[in-house]
Amino acid sequence: QVQLVESGGGLVQPGGSLRLSCVVSGSISSINDMGWYRQAPGKQRELVAHIISGGDTNYADSVKGRFTISRDNAKNTAYLQMNSLKPEDTAVYYCNANVRQTGSRWYNYNNYWGQGTQVTVSS
Repeated sequence: QVQLVESGGGLVQPGGSLRLSCVVSGSISSINDMGWYRQAPGKQRELVAHIISGGDTNYADSVKGRFTISRDNAKNTAYLQMNSLKPEDTAVYYCNANVRQTGSRWYNYNNYWGQGTQVTVSS
């Protein structure tokens, strides 16, 4: 079984910063790409940032220059550094990963989601 657990959310004032973490645990053989998504009330879930195993990244236009995604492969952990936060960044942030479990064939990756962490940007 594989689990993704996010942490680091909270309440922050506009212009502030937060750092989210996502730890992947379980019977892991390898982790391919990882991503952070968010869902605001009444809106669809959207991709915020994405990183592949080699380190290449891409970002939603709305967060470019403010958010940075990174990963520590030795710790099976992804991070999202969020700076210059705006009220419109308020949402539940979810971690996503494609994981190959121990004993699976080399091409057999399954997609997993974390439970989400709330980020609220308000004065």
